[in-house]
Amino acid sequence: MDRKLHDMIRLIFVLALFLTIDVHAAVVGRFNSVNSSVRDNLVSDSLPLVLTNHRADLVENRLRNQAVLRFAAQQIPDNLQDLDKYRTRLKNSIIQKTGLIVNPKLPLNIKETGSIQMKGYKIKNIAFQTLPGVYATANLFIPDGKGPYPAVINMLGHWRKGKSEKDGPQPLGHTLALNGYVCLTIDPWGAGERTSEHGVFEYHGGNLGASLLNIGESLIGVQISDNIRGVDLLCSLPYVDPENIGATGASGGGNQTMWLAAIDERIKAAVPVVSIGTFESYIMRSNCVCELLNDGLTLTEEAGVLSLIAPRALKMCNHKQDAAPSFFPLEMQRTFDNTRPVYKMLGAENNLSSQVIDRTHGYWSEDREVMLGWFDLHLKGIGTGAPKKELPFELLPDEKLYVYPIGKRDPLITTTPAYSQRRGNELRAAFLNAAAVNVSEKQKELRSILRINEQSVLRKVHQYPSLGGWDRMALESSDDKLIPVLHMAPSVPSMGYILISNPAGKKAISFEQINELKKKGQGIVIVDLSGTGEVSSNKENSGNRSMVLHTQSRSELWLGKTILGEWVKELGIVSEFLRSNYRAQNISLDGTKESGLAGLFLAALGGRVDDIVLRDAPLSYLSDTGSSVDFFSMGIHLPGFLNWGDVSLVAALSGKNIEIINPVSMSGSKISGSRLEEYQTEFAKLRTLTRQEGKTIFY
Repeated sequence: MDRKLHDMIRLIFVLALFLTIDVHAAVVGRFNSVNSSVRDNLVSDSLPLVLTNHRADLVENRLRNQAVLRFAAQQIPDNLQDLDKYRTRLKNSIIQKTGLIVNPKLPLNIKETGSIQMKGYKIKNIAFQTLPGVYATANLFIPDGKGPYPAVINMLGHWRKGKSEKDGPQPLGHTLALNGYVCLTIDPWGAGERTSEHGVFEYHGGNLGASLLNIGESLIGVQISDNIRGVDLLCSLPYVDPENIGATGASGGGNQTMWLAAIDERIKAAVPVVSIGTFESYIMRSNCVCELLNDGLTLTEEAGVLSLIAPRALKMCNHKQDAAPSFFPLEMQRTFDNTRPVYKMLGAENNLSSQVIDRTHGYWSEDREVMLGWFDLHLKGIGTGAPKKELPFELLPDEKLYVYPIGKRDPLITTTPAYSQRRGNELRAAFLNAAAVNVSEKQKELRSILRINEQSVLRKVHQYPSLGGWDRMALESSDDKLIPVLHMAPSVPSMGYILISNPAGKKAISFEQINELKKKGQGIVIVDLSGTGEVSSNKENSGNRSMVLHTQSRSELWLGKTILGEWVKELGIVSEFLRSNYRAQNISLDGTKESGLAGLFLAALGGRVDDIVLRDAPLSYLSDTGSSVDFFSMGIHLPGFLNWGDVSLVAALSGKNIEIINPVSMSGSKISGSRLEEYQTEFAKLRTLTRQEGKTIFY
């Protein structure tokens, strides 16, 4: 009885196993007996993966490898004649890439709103003009007496409340004043009292700071401009010795210390804290857009920037317990070692020093004592440069150091959204008033803005078993990407193909849309563009959940690329593959948000595509204060795009019929009514001006 029961159980198990295998084989299309008509009807309720055994972070590995190569390739000249040419060229490139503005003749218009007398020094709460019509808030710490005193500009990183924070910026001002230095502490652009809403503290980077890129400027650039004006202010004060100006700051403020000292030769000594690393280490790490130099790794490495400071005094200070890989002491040491030969060539080896402190990320008392000793030596000519013990000081409540009572800020304190919108309107007015458009020249300029500097072609097709009615393949490109593609042939050959993309990946594509296309008999191709869907970055997703493509977009720009430019190339590869491999006669593009723009850019640059559908896409790159600063990902931003034109010009250059479904602003606010009518007129005008075919329809 037991034997029969055992045999029966074995038989049931074997039958169940074969049944499972048979069903699985039928679903995935491994048996040739499944004909194409049956396959076409096997569309499941979820789109299949293409790279089923994919575990590596393709984006991070590709970009990190490129960064390693760039680090090795960036060499500083080893002789004085070539070094001089190198430094002149690099300095000019930094000014051009950051969009920084040097305007020493602009009136400072210092506005003092309060003064606090401390023991041995006083603090003034001030605002002053940094750009035409743009004012910064700051605290000015002044020792008692006539002076003249050496002075230090104190630049901030990402302290939430800006200049008044008690664990970084504020103590620095107190200790410098007690030691006989005038100190100017400025709220960084978009931070402290310069946020979108006064008293509501926000992160000044992300999409907010990146919006400056679209008007041909940058967060790093406007901050350098601010800080150059800060030096102008210090040099204008009768109690300051303009020959002895120092610069310091931690994290993003240390980064600004480096850039300011590199550009402004009035800085005699600099102490950047927890900020010196390598540009290579920035790639696919969680740095801020305020630390981004567009195309930086195509120009130089961090040692090259520090070479601009030589032979002036430079003390870099990093921390053992820092959690940011970009600022690990090892990265500082790599840059220190590459900077030292420059100081040696210039006979100033003693003016370069580094120190590692066993603390976490920040500007702590140990750092302040290092800073005091270094500045005493190089700005006062006393001491040995060794750390100097701090004197005790009193910290003040935040509100004592505010320039304006909360909610009563002077309108001259311009915010990032207001500035970007104002400059954007000025740029749009200039381009819309143009009497003519040189189409070929505009296409060439657009290619440059997208940073499409190399041709990307199909290297190899990796074909995988069909699944759920979809042919699965990955297209390997000449620039070392794998592009996952799902393909379903048209049931009516004359209907052609529609190529669908979505920045949220294929999972965001609705089956209602797919089934509607199937009913029409159209061929369907679905692609995951780099950084999305199956080829999204684990590094990106784990570190920046609230800021989509924050890390990848900055990394691409450091390497001289843009996400949209990369997507244009990828869509071009897929469309050409369809024409060559499937003899596709008609290819329409259907893209959501940024991917819709990528399709439009491809068409404008002469890509062999036909009709274009954009969903939830912006009609203009003009900044606004609508729904959400994060409606689009960081991948949407294009340095200098509004200096070139706008979306209406791209549409005109395409010469294609375009449908824009649910048009929105850059904040995601729906555009309708009279505003939509204005854009309709603008799009039609640009078609006429460029003498291109096609029309744009809005839904």
